Amino acid sequence: MSENQNKPIKERLKQIEEKLDSLTNTKWAKNLRITSGVFWNLFLVSIIFGITLTIFAASVGAGYFASLVAKEPLRSKDEMRSTIFSYEETSEIYAGDVYIGPVSADITRKEIKLEEVSPYVIDAVLATEDEYFETHEGIVPKAIFRGLFQDVTNADSQTGGSTLTQQLIKLQILTNEVSYERKAKEILLAMRLEHFMDKHEILEAYLNIIPYGRNSNGDNIAGIEAAAEGIFDLKAKDLNLAQSAYIAGIPQAPFAYTPFYNQNQWLKEDEGLKPGINRMKTVLFRMKETGYITESEYNEAMAYDIKSDFREAPLRTNERYPYLTQEIQNRTIDVLAKVLAEKDGIDPERLENEGKLKDKYSILARREMTSGGYRIYSTIDLKLYNHFQKVSKDYNDKFGPTRYPKGVDKETGETIELVQPVQVGSMAIENSTGKILSFVGGRDFEVEKLNHATQAPREVGSSIKPLLIYGPAIEYGHIGAGSPIADVWFQTTKYGLTGSGKPYSPKNFIKTEQMGVIPARQALASSQNVAATRLYEQIIDKRPLEFLEKMGYSKVTPLHYAYLSSALGPINATVEENVGAFATLANNGQFIEPYIIERIEDMDGNIVFQHETEPVDVFSPQTAYIITDMLRDVLTNRRGTAQIMKQNLNFNLDLAAKTGTSDDFGDAWLVGYNPNITLGVWIGYKYRNDSLEYGENKYGPPSARVNKLYANFMNGINEVRPEILKADSKFKIPEGVVTRSMCGISGLAPSAECSAAGLVTSDLFNANVFVPTKPDDSLTSSSYVQMNGKKYRALPSTPKEFVVSKGGIGVTQDYIDWILRPFGGNPEYLFPNNSSFAKNVISETKFEADDAAPAAVSLKLTDKKITWAASASKDVIGYYVYSGDKKIATIHDGASYSHSIGPGSYTVKAVDITGKLSGASNTISLEKEEEPPEEEPEKPKDPPKDEKPGKPKDPPKDEKPKPEKPGKPGKPEDPPEDEDPPGTDPPDDEE
Repeated sequence: MSENQNKPIKERLKQIEEKLDSLTNTKWAKNLRITSGVFWNLFLVSIIFGITLTIFAASVGAGYFASLVAKEPLRSKDEMRSTIFSYEETSEIYAGDVYIGPVSADITRKEIKLEEVSPYVIDAVLATEDEYFETHEGIVPKAIFRGLFQDVTNADSQTGGSTLTQQLIKLQILTNEVSYERKAKEILLAMRLEHFMDKHEILEAYLNIIPYGRNSNGDNIAGIEAAAEGIFDLKAKDLNLAQSAYIAGIPQAPFAYTPFYNQNQWLKEDEGLKPGINRMKTVLFRMKETGYITESEYNEAMAYDIKSDFREAPLRTNERYPYLTQEIQNRTIDVLAKVLAEKDGIDPERLENEGKLKDKYSILARREMTSGGYRIYSTIDLKLYNHFQKVSKDYNDKFGPTRYPKGVDKETGETIELVQPVQVGSMAIENSTGKILSFVGGRDFEVEKLNHATQAPREVGSSIKPLLIYGPAIEYGHIGAGSPIADVWFQTTKYGLTGSGKPYSPKNFIKTEQMGVIPARQALASSQNVAATRLYEQIIDKRPLEFLEKMGYSKVTPLHYAYLSSALGPINATVEENVGAFATLANNGQFIEPYIIERIEDMDGNIVFQHETEPVDVFSPQTAYIITDMLRDVLTNRRGTAQIMKQNLNFNLDLAAKTGTSDDFGDAWLVGYNPNITLGVWIGYKYRNDSLEYGENKYGPPSARVNKLYANFMNGINEVRPEILKADSKFKIPEGVVTRSMCGISGLAPSAECSAAGLVTSDLFNANVFVPTKPDDSLTSSSYVQMNGKKYRALPSTPKEFVVSKGGIGVTQDYIDWILRPFGGNPEYLFPNNSSFAKNVISETKFEADDAAPAAVSLKLTDKKITWAASASKDVIGYYVYSGDKKIATIHDGASYSHSIGPGSYTVKAVDITGKLSGASNTISLEKEEEPPEEEPEKPKDPPKDEKPGKPKDPPKDEKPKPEKPGKPGKPEDPPEDEDPPGTDPPDDEE
């Protein structure tokens, strides 16, 4: 621009300046300038003060904030993620692969992935709890200030200011404490967490952690999946809009908004449901306002009848399966305790011996089980388990009478009536693996919570005999299946029940019975106590109780090793222990410990524990088979104690079994097995001194009751799981089991004398350790008499007509000493009448004869026959019959006490083994019968005219004249003098 063009502008500016100068020189202008300057300065000062104050306040606030979080450690990314994701999850129990239910825990929670949650739930949560979730960095400042202002002013409305991230921090890292310190830490950690986790992970964790009140059982629940199942019986992915809104509204006040009361009080009344329903409507409104749902969806959800969707309370796992749940949880704690100890570098075996250490890890294991989200897989076959419970329930009216003793209430101290039914414990296991397939823990969990199959050791009684006595004796090569044992009473002070030196004299089940020399097979089949105790004494120095300890009997003590009475089963064991031990025989002598926990997986499917079977060699396969074969006789022998069980089976199978009862019938057992399954059953009252004989008249003997119940369980196994039982399976004879002949009374190889006496038998032997090779030398020829149905050696004074001098077989004194070793006993009972050897062998009783003559007898006459009853004296070997003073007959003991007589006078005298005679009996006389008078012969008639007198008529050509009979007509002929009447022995000369 040219200078000429700028000149007007300069002039104009000059005029304006002059005008301003004239104005500023006026008075009012000077006053205005001063006033505005003051205000400006004041404004500047206020600005500076405000900035200073703000900086100061911020500094103070920051300092205060810093002081609040000063003790909060700086957490690493891994640490924070691990803590957030370490929320408790309820562990689950499975029977095989069948889900049973959750373990008992303080809170129920199920982990779920975000993709498995209904979109309605996610929208409802975000609309209600955190509408800026997708955009904030962990906190919403204005929400924080709003909350702070409401807190400072104590406003009635408290809207809260926590984001989902902050709530997650509060629940997982901090606490619910109401304080500025906790809030400051929450803000700091929330902002930090947003850098370590993405929004997807934060939302998923939140939905798995947040509490949702109670489920229909009244149990505390947390996590969206547990809430969906516990409130609506649905999966989280299947929730509709109204249901999602209801659940999303609960966390603000879980116990006010939940529809259920505390445990066992079920659904709230309508008035109690109103707060939760109103909260649901609030959530729906917010969803509409934030654009998550349309007006139409909102109206439809508002009209929805949510009350009709609340689920009814199902039975809890521990209500449906109380004994099973309890047992699996207890076993899981034991397993996890060892797992945790091993993680800490501690030998798990130490837990068995160190009580405090076990207690510590048991507590840790219980926490892990209840909150670790484990999947616990058991060996239980649920179908079979349910059937076992049904069998037990169906037998309720046959167990025996329930007792109602008086007791004291522990809480009130009042006298109350107790309920004590006959209890039951049973268990079935798979032989080859040790898997516990099923059990019955008791009659009623509410009456008695003790599991009588796994937790209640009871005296095993005679069921222990094959495992403690006969099995070891065969394993040692001491006997074979048919080797003889003396079932003859004895008394000793060497051993006993207390070791006090008091006499010990065991008796059989039938208190008066002594079976004499019997095969081991018979002694086991009929469970002879005396024979078993004698055999046990012969092997006790080899410590056969070690076999029981190998098979898992946990209650064997040093005292049991010392007492002979251990042979009869005063050893306590659980049903599980007894069943596991018998399965050893089915497993060819290998013990496999029964177990119920198959494996444990964590929430990610990683295997935490897997059971591994570790067989223990106990018996040889040969011994196991021989005992099995002997135990078959328990079902089939005419004296077998499990015959009733066999009669009640509705199918056939190869089964070996043993019964047992404790003193006074405090316990009754039956344990048996086939090649695949072992089943044991016990019954008894809570206290062992309460006898099962109580009520026997109505319910039958205890042994019969347990026999029938066992058959019902076994029938059930075959009905429900025939593919497991495999009833057509047979025990296989292993190599080394042989059948050998022996002399039945000694067990030695047959000698010529033994064969001649008919005493040879045969049975099974373990050829690897013992077969009979030495010839029998126990027999000797012997004369004998019979007295009271028994054979006795004759005395020198015994009348010879009563002595049998041929065919008498006796035994040597060496044999007597050997078979009755070491306690001795009365040899009279070696071969009693009921003995299978009695007809072949003479009793070795040394009869102590008295000096008195035997008691006389009394005669009766019946149809020309005299009869009498046996003499009252016990040493009578027979009777002499006299006609007048002449001895006409000898009657042996055991023959018919009668004699046919003719005319004359008769008496009888008893004869004892020493030859003494009793006084004569009363006299019986028989008169001669009168002979009829002779008739005069008729006079002969005149012969016919064509016959000459005196000439006899010729007989027919084919007929010879009959010889004339001697004697008088009509009188019977007397017998010859050298012939005895029939049925008597020829008389000998009188002394």
